[in-house]
Amino acid sequence: MDVRFPIGELEVPENVKAEHVQEWLGKIGSYTTRLREVVDGLNDEQLGKKYREGSWTVRQLVHHIADSQLTMYQRLRLALTDDNPTVPAFDQEKWAALPDNNLPVESSIRILEGLNERIVALGQHVTDEQLDRVFTHETNGEISVATKLAKLCWHEEHHLEHIKIALAN
Repeated sequence: MDVRFPIGELEVPENVKAEHVQEWLGKIGSYTTRLREVVDGLNDEQLGKKYREGSWTVRQLVHHIADSQLTMYQRLRLALTDDNPTVPAFDQEKWAALPDNNLPVESSIRILEGLNERIVALGQHVTDEQLDRVFTHETNGEISVATKLAKLCWHEEHHLEHIKIALAN
């Protein structure tokens, strides 16, 4: 297993169907419960563990998950409402170093609870035509709503595995 991608890299079906979307939304909807099962009650030493040399700590990972979901949710909404908007990248490393990442992880889990509820509510009403809508990421190019929904799910699962690996070390 490549510890950088413990669940594998993002794979989006060529023809995304409603069943794919429902599977992703199901995982997103249950995510904060599953995340809490892993991180609730951790002490500072455990929150400081890393899944590999040079990686983020468990604390940074939890805050990063919230930051990324928030950013991806905004991009999803823009793709659904604007005609191929261009969205900026963000420097994940600089964001991870900001002082609010020293807060207890509970603050980001609470963000994720409300955010994931909204992602699921929005995703349940996305039509087949809307799955093909796109936005343009300034460095990664054109990304469809279908791909963004897949990534919203994959990204959380990806980092949950990182957290589990870090805590097992």
